[in-house]
Amino acid sequence: MQRCQESYPNDENKLVMILLFSLACYLKTKRLELPGGPNQVASPAPPPINLSTHSQLSSTSSAESKQTEKITYQLIMPARFFFLLFFSFTFSFSLSSAIRGRCRPEDAQILSEVFNRPIIDCCRLSDTRCNANTSWIDYLTIKNDVISGRLSPAIGRMTRLQELILVRLPNVYGEIPSEMAKLTGLTNLVISDTNLTGPIPTWLGQLKNLRTLSLSNSRFTGSIPSSLGNLPKLTYLTMEWNQLTGPIPESLGRLPLQGLNLGHNQLSGPVPLSLGRVNFDYIDLNRNRLVGDPSHLFSNRYKSLRRIDLSRNVFDFDLSKVVFPVNLSSMDLSHNVIRGSISLDIVRVPELYYFNVSYNGLCGRIPQGGALQGLPSESFAHNKCLCGPPLSTAC
Repeated sequence: MQRCQESYPNDENKLVMILLFSLACYLKTKRLELPGGPNQVASPAPPPINLSTHSQLSSTSSAESKQTEKITYQLIMPARFFFLLFFSFTFSFSLSSAIRGRCRPEDAQILSEVFNRPIIDCCRLSDTRCNANTSWIDYLTIKNDVISGRLSPAIGRMTRLQELILVRLPNVYGEIPSEMAKLTGLTNLVISDTNLTGPIPTWLGQLKNLRTLSLSNSRFTGSIPSSLGNLPKLTYLTMEWNQLTGPIPESLGRLPLQGLNLGHNQLSGPVPLSLGRVNFDYIDLNRNRLVGDPSHLFSNRYKSLRRIDLSRNVFDFDLSKVVFPVNLSSMDLSHNVIRGSISLDIVRVPELYYFNVSYNGLCGRIPQGGALQGLPSESFAHNKCLCGPPLSTAC
């Protein structure tokens, strides 16, 4: 029996197999205990029966019959037990699975309001996910122009949501409903490619579990609320392609950001120094009205920064003494008013495949070595007095 137990599968999903295996092990053990088991030596053939011993044999036969009944009872009762156990488990598992697969009436009602049509079995919708234990919806995607008009405030009643994705809804307009402030369990909130307008809600700073916040390619206006700095788990922040104005909040420097994309807006002012303390993987601030010196974002050899796009702003700084992150693979500084020369440190970046400093005020020889000579000349064009390969201008 010990060896049987050591052979049990460890996967909880194989519980039925374990029960059957246990029964087999039990029966095997009982068989070993029976007369004539595999370890018993075979008895010699019985002598021929004679009439003088008939009564003795009858007595012996009766005893053997009782022994057989006892053995049969020992075998059948455990088998009945395991059958009942298996049946009970199978029935309860099927029942619980059926219950778990059902849509909660509250969620069905909410989705009926959101989609403006009856929704019955919401757990079977392709863009929803129900919790395996409770059947509450915890993941919801609405996409591809399936709704129109103002976004229903009923979404705010889905307080068990962890992920909410609203994308490619060009006929959805108005502001983000304030009722969504109740969705404090959200870890991912994505609103993209809509006609939603109005300011970025300050109450977003109350959704403390957010890890990803993306409000992009819509018509949001106003400034970025400093309350977003109160999101202790926020890792990715995207607000590109809107009409946002004003400065980048200093409070964003408190976040554990890995990715920041604020491109294609009308943001102004300098880049906060606090962002220089964040170890980004990528930053995109292109096509804004930002000014000053942003080199604190990247002038550190040991930063993990791989991609940065600061193009089409009004940045004004000396590139000569900048130290580039060793992991840098893509940098776009084009269409600014950057001066000085290209720092020699750039040749120490081994995996640089994109580097664009065109349309600036740079001078001097383009550093030789590294990946620069393999780049197109357009990456260095329209500067004050850059020279050397890959440009045709000799120094």
